[in-house]
Amino acid sequence: MGFNSKINQKADEILNNKRLEALHNQDRMRSILYSQFPRLQEIEQQLIIIGSETAKAVLNGGSAVEMTKKLAKESLALQSEARDILVSHGYKEDALEPHFSCTKCNDTGRYDDEKGRTVLCDCLKKIRIDVACDELNKSSPLELSSFDNFSLDYYDMDIQEDKQVSPYERMSKVLAYCKKYARTFSLDSPSIMMRGATGLGKTHLSLAIANEVIQNGFGVIYVSAPMLLSTLEKSHFKYDYDTEEETINSLVTCDLLIIDDLGTEFQSSYSTSTIYNIFNSRLLNRKPTIMNTNLTLKDLEKSYSPRFVSRVMGNCAKIDFLGRDIRRPRPRRQ
Repeated sequence: MGFNSKINQKADEILNNKRLEALHNQDRMRSILYSQFPRLQEIEQQLIIIGSETAKAVLNGGSAVEMTKKLAKESLALQSEARDILVSHGYKEDALEPHFSCTKCNDTGRYDDEKGRTVLCDCLKKIRIDVACDELNKSSPLELSSFDNFSLDYYDMDIQEDKQVSPYERMSKVLAYCKKYARTFSLDSPSIMMRGATGLGKTHLSLAIANEVIQNGFGVIYVSAPMLLSTLEKSHFKYDYDTEEETINSLVTCDLLIIDDLGTEFQSSYSTSTIYNIFNSRLLNRKPTIMNTNLTLKDLEKSYSPRFVSRVMGNCAKIDFLGRDIRRPRPRRQ
């Protein structure tokens, strides 16, 4: 599956800027070292001459083998001398070389595999996914919520008889779990289903997780179920299958997908199958997903299917939120 030309172009630009920066840093370091140690520049010029003479020897044939052996020996001796100069003065032996962010493709985004085929490097694939994530997250309120501004003061300390626990105690544990999840997130982290009535902090904690996971270098997409299905349906029913495929590809391949307000989207056979296929594809690819819903288990089965609910509940850590709507004003606990 591919991305559109806009995303590919932006990803190529990002990687090319990394390459240019590495080459610029190499030029700057060479100027410094050549100024300090003129012999290094002499060695480079000699190596260029040897390279040219080697090419001529190969083209001329005749005694090319002996000549190339001689030139190769001289080249190795000069390279060794250059390394000795650098190391003896506290520099790394590769200080004159460019230091690319990806040593596999040297920040070109492509390399030749063992069969001689030019293939796309994983580093460019990762950048494309990150760019696609950023595009999808543009309309998401990612910066509005953090663990620091999540307050437990809104949750009652009175024990609820049917739960045998107070909302404050339950939500203290939920907050601790979410903090640890974000702090230790990896591709081996479990998927999560957050359940509870409206206004208990599911969205806030989901966004807080997203923010910290992004800061740790992972690609995260946060989207509400209604917005997700609306976007996909527009592409699907306008026969814009390339855009639909690109969006689904981003949702399936990002490191962490967060779907908020599951069950509030317009219900249709397309929406039900799409949500299921996205979750199932991520599950098969060992990609964590966080889903939030206000619906009960029975309501979920009515909205989707027992098969869907069984698949989700059987493969998610379940977090139940407790309390009253924290968005309603109330006196702060003293």
